[in-house]
Amino acid sequence: MDETPTPTPRMLSWARNSTIYRLERKMMTEKQLFDAITKKAKQKFEDISDEQIKAVADFAVKFAYDQNALNDVTYAEISTRSAVRSGKSKKAIAFKLSSKGIDSETVIAALDGADDARAAVIFARKRGFGPFRRGDLDDKRKAKELSAFARNGFSFGIGKMVFDMSLEEAEELLISSSVS
Repeated sequence: MDETPTPTPRMLSWARNSTIYRLERKMMTEKQLFDAITKKAKQKFEDISDEQIKAVADFAVKFAYDQNALNDVTYAEISTRSAVRSGKSKKAIAFKLSSKGIDSETVIAALDGADDARAAVIFARKRGFGPFRRGDLDDKRKAKELSAFARNGFSFGIGKMVFDMSLEEAEELLISSSVS
């Protein structure tokens, strides 16, 4: 077994090609790319050492940055906008970004413009809650709706506010916040 600490040219060529392939298919964070290359390198090369695996993954990340194909700040901003548009709370977005390896300062900056009230109204519209409710409201339904807001990371105050809105108020909030 070859224990050379530096990766072979074949390994580096594979890492470059693998990086291009992955980043053409979807946007990734630095951590996601590093982990994906690490996992695949272990499978692809039988006699690869831990040092070589780390060097190959570091090479892949550096290559991606050199090509301007990797940017955690941009990833966080795009993911945040998309998540708010689909009704995700700031808390849920922060958790997801952190789990993908985005540092806390970047997460905080990305969430700066996010509007939990708008996201909660979108969530309510998707689930048929609050102002978008089609059926009658009873105690069981009220508990179900309010707890769904909480489980999805919305504060009690925001959940209650959306729950108590009229349909006109909810639609007005969606229209006014999409313009700005």
